Amino acid sequence: MAAASDLAFDPWDPAFLADPYPAFAELRAKGRVHYYEPTNQWLVPHHADVSALLRDRRLGRTYQHRYTHEDFGRTAPPAEHEPFHTLNDHGMLDLEPPDHTRIRRLVSKAFTPRTVEQLKPYVAKLAGELVDRLVAAGGGDLLADVAEPLPVAVIAEMLGIPESDRAPLRPWSADICGMYELNPPKDVAAKAVRASVEFSDYLRELIAERRKEPGDDLISGLIAAHDEGDRLTEQEMISTCVLLLNAGHEATVNATANGWYALFRNPDQLAALRADHSLVPAAVEELMRYDTPLQLFERWVLDEIEIDGTTVPRGAEIAMLFGSANHDPEVFRNPEKLDLTREDNPHISFSAGIHYCIGAPLARIELAASMTALLEKAPTLGLAAEPKRKPNFVIRGLEGLSVAV
Repeated sequence: MAAASDLAFDPWDPAFLADPYPAFAELRAKGRVHYYEPTNQWLVPHHADVSALLRDRRLGRTYQHRYTHEDFGRTAPPAEHEPFHTLNDHGMLDLEPPDHTRIRRLVSKAFTPRTVEQLKPYVAKLAGELVDRLVAAGGGDLLADVAEPLPVAVIAEMLGIPESDRAPLRPWSADICGMYELNPPKDVAAKAVRASVEFSDYLRELIAERRKEPGDDLISGLIAAHDEGDRLTEQEMISTCVLLLNAGHEATVNATANGWYALFRNPDQLAALRADHSLVPAAVEELMRYDTPLQLFERWVLDEIEIDGTTVPRGAEIAMLFGSANHDPEVFRNPEKLDLTREDNPHISFSAGIHYCIGAPLARIELAASMTALLEKAPTLGLAAEPKRKPNFVIRGLEGLSVAV
């Protein structure tokens, strides 16, 4: 186990954020677990360990189903952050069984393979329209013009959020997700709290409307399930909707932008994709692996565990490094090479275990639809300016991606 001072891992260093993968290689070479003092976390960089820990029931996304903050040796969050934590802590991503199981069972009805497959024509049509506009303009910001509006529209449509109400969804989501970064500063936390209040207030009103006039949407479905005996509190309903909206587009947006930026930097792979569109499904998987939109996933140690002879105590926080795991040479041949023909690709960008991404099939459809539309309608698409990377580590993305047709 290396000391924090010996590690190149620095999630606030712009050079690290530009390319964290060499530092990940160093972490893997120096051991299987590292205590990182600046965030009071234990970093786990190897694919085998990350994959196993995601399924290990001695770890949890929360500890409050078993311990108080004091019992667990933790300090309660500041009172001024309460609206964010109320919203976040009642979503299924941050719950453990039996609450997680109950909510996931209800939500999964909207994400069955058959239901998601039925969305394909709608997603393809919307992707085509967005790309048509980009082409007509001669180019633009691929992130703002295609990557963002597609998954936001799809998940908002599924939830039943009227088109006229959708403008604040992306800003609310971005502000809330700022709280997931490591040691977020006060201004970021304040934005997350404000967005949590505004988003919750909006959904409370929408849920009240759907109670009076149900529709053919997920919110109406959750209300109906509640009335039939599958109990969801109003807060659980609000938190579930926010989680689905945030998770339903955040990763897809960043995977699209990260992916096309990677293709522009690997022209041989882009040329191969343009020559053979049947590579699209494999390309989606490889781009998700190559520059992972979610770099880190946290779990609490509920019962003491041991990793490679190092005891990680109860009350500790494990930081599983998805980006590092997806570049582990023990699992991926030539992991630093973008290879759209890679066949064996067990990346963990969608997590694993009980918290495996429920929307993964939908995300794959959206990524494939936008990629196919761009390949068909903008075959000469190219980078117009070098993009600026967001100053985030946990959620890895770009500020924008300027392209020309």
